[in-house]
Amino acid sequence: MKMVFLDAGTMGPVSLDPIAALGELAVYQGCTHQEACQRVADADVIITNKAPVDDAIMAAAPALKMICVSATGLNHIDLEAARKRGIAVRNVADYCTESVVQITFMHILSLMCRPTFYDAEVKDFTYSRSGVPNDVREPFHELWGKTIGIIGMGNIGQRVAQVASAFGMEPVYYSTSGTNHCKEWPSLPLDKLLKAADIVSIHCPLNERTCGLIGERELALMKPSAYLVNLGRGAVVDEAALAAAVDTGRIAGAALDVFSTEPLPEDHPLLHSSHPERLRFTPHIAWASHESLDRLVGRMVENIREVFQLR
Repeated sequence: MKMVFLDAGTMGPVSLDPIAALGELAVYQGCTHQEACQRVADADVIITNKAPVDDAIMAAAPALKMICVSATGLNHIDLEAARKRGIAVRNVADYCTESVVQITFMHILSLMCRPTFYDAEVKDFTYSRSGVPNDVREPFHELWGKTIGIIGMGNIGQRVAQVASAFGMEPVYYSTSGTNHCKEWPSLPLDKLLKAADIVSIHCPLNERTCGLIGERELALMKPSAYLVNLGRGAVVDEAALAAAVDTGRIAGAALDVFSTEPLPEDHPLLHSSHPERLRFTPHIAWASHESLDRLVGRMVENIREVFQLR
C-alpha cells in the first residue's frame, strides 16, 4: 500500500512511524497543486491536513482508494468528486477538544488579566522603581459572574461551557446548525447572545451558514467592554470589520487562533492595529498539543486500517 502525505509540515514534530508501519509512506512537507498531481500518481492513500484535494488530483491517482484527512474539517476536499469515484474520505474528530479548550482559556485569561503587561512591568524594572509593594494602577477583570456566549455547541463548545462554569461564568450559546441539542445551558438567538455576552467564544465549523457570520453589524451589537475569541474558523468573522471594531474601541479586544488566509498576510489589518495591546494571536496551534498530535496519528492509523480492513 502506497501512502502519500502531501503536507506533513503542518503536523510539527509528531512521529509518523505508526502510519509508515502500514505500508510505504512518502512524506512531503508541502506541495503545489501541480506537485500534488505528480506525487500521488501511484498512491492508494492520500493523506492531507490542509492541502486541497480536488477532482484533478484524484484523477491523477488511478489507484486511489482513500483520502485520509489529518484534521476534522473537510472543506478542502471535493467530497462529491470522491463520492463519484468511490474514494473513501475519513477525517478525525474529537482528538483535540482538551487542547483547544485550554488555548481558549489561555486567550480569555490573557485578555482579561493582561499577564504580558504585568510581566513586562516587572522585567523592565518599572515595578522595581515604583516605590510601592503592589502596583495596582491597572487592575484586571474577574471571570466570575461574566456571561460567555459560545457560538457552536459541539464537543468543544460544551467543554468550554463546563470550564467556564468552573470559573463561575454563565454560559449561553447559539447553535449554528439550528438544533438546540444541548439542554444544560440556555440557547439564545445570535443577536441576543452578542448583546448579553462579556466574552463571545467561537467554536463552530465553516459552512454556508457560518461564513461571515460575525460582521460589522454583529460586532456593533456587542458591549464595548466585551471580547471576541475565535478558535473555530477564520472566515466565520469579517476580519477587517473586527480590526476596525478593536481600533475604535467598539469592543474591548479580540483573540484569534484561526484566520481567513493562513498564514496571516503581513499587510493584514489585524497586524497593523493602532491598539495591538487589545489583540492576542496564536498561529492556528490550538489543536496541536503533544497529546492531541499523538491521538491524531493514532486515529489516522485506525481509519486506514478500517478502510483497508487491516488487522
